[in-house]
Amino acid sequence: MKIKAGIIGGAGYTGGELIRLLINHPQVELVFVQSGSNAGNHLHKVHSDLIGETSLLFSAEHHFDIDVLFFCAGHGEAKKFVQSNDIPAQVKLIDIGNDFRLRADSVQGERSFVYGLPELNRESIVTANNIANPGCFATAIQLGLLPLAQAGQLTDVYTTGITGSTGAGQGLSATSHFSWRANNIQAYKTLTHQHLGEITESLVQINASGNAVPAVHFVPWRGDFTRGIFISSTVKTDLSLDELYNRYEAFYAGAAFTHVTRSALFLKQVVNTNKCVIQLEKEGDTLVVHSVIDNLLKGASGQAVQNMNLMFGFDEKAGLKLKSTYF
Repeated sequence: MKIKAGIIGGAGYTGGELIRLLINHPQVELVFVQSGSNAGNHLHKVHSDLIGETSLLFSAEHHFDIDVLFFCAGHGEAKKFVQSNDIPAQVKLIDIGNDFRLRADSVQGERSFVYGLPELNRESIVTANNIANPGCFATAIQLGLLPLAQAGQLTDVYTTGITGSTGAGQGLSATSHFSWRANNIQAYKTLTHQHLGEITESLVQINASGNAVPAVHFVPWRGDFTRGIFISSTVKTDLSLDELYNRYEAFYAGAAFTHVTRSALFLKQVVNTNKCVIQLEKEGDTLVVHSVIDNLLKGASGQAVQNMNLMFGFDEKAGLKLKSTYF
C-alpha cells in the first residue's frame, strides 16, 4: 500500500528535486504539488525534464487527504501554514526550510519538530510526526564533526565551504546570474551564516565530555558550478590519523548514506546522490576533515525523503538509489 504525499511550494529547486524523487518512489503516490504562481500549469512547464514523467498540474489549493506534507516554500512560510491551518494529527510534516530547526522554534502548538539529521537523531526520527530538515551547509559540516564531538575531541573549528549556484534558490539575483558566477568565487556571510545555530545545537547534543562546545568559525563561498558542497574543517587533536579514521568508520558503520574514505574525495562522487563522503588529512596536531554532499539532495530533498522513509518504516534507501554523474 502506498502513502499519499503533498508538496507546498513545488516550483523551486528543492521542490523540483522532491517531485523527481517522489514520483519514482515505490511506496509513494504524489497527489498534489501546490504553487500559487504556477497553478494550472503542468509540472513540466517549470521542471521541463519531467515531460513524459507525470501528468500532474500545479494546484492553487491544498488538502489533507494525505499521509505526509512537505514544505518547500520560502523560509517562514511553513510556520505561517502550521499556525493558520487545522492540520489533522495523522498527517506527518517535513519542512525543508529553516522554520523549526532550532529548539526554540521546534514546538508549534501541539506539534513538536524533530531535527532530521538521521546520523544523529535516527531513533527520534523513526517515531516522529514532524521533521525539521537540516540546512545544506549544516548537514555537511555536522557530518564532518559529529564523531569528534561525541568523543569530546573538538577544539575551536575553522571551516570553509563552497556551494554551487542552486544553493541560492531559483530566484535570479546579481550573484546567481551566469555572467556573475562564471569564472568567479566569493566569500559571503563570513562568520555569520544562518546554519551556525543548528550546528552548535547538534554538537552540544552529542558532546560526551561535559565541557563547553568550542566555537565554529565558518566562511562560506559561492562557487562557479551548479550543484554540490565541499567543506573543509580544521581542528587541533593529538589523536593519530589511524585512531581518527577508526573513530569515524565506527561512528558511520550503520549509516545508510554517509561514507568514510581514505582516498582524496571530490564533488562528482556525490552530485546527484544522497551521499555524504568524508576524508581526513592530518599534519602534526592539525586535522582537516573534508566532507562533500549534493546541496539539493543530502542537503535538502533527498534527506527529506530519507527522513520520510524512516518515519513510515520503509527501507531507508527507498527511492534514493541514485547514481552520481561521474563524468
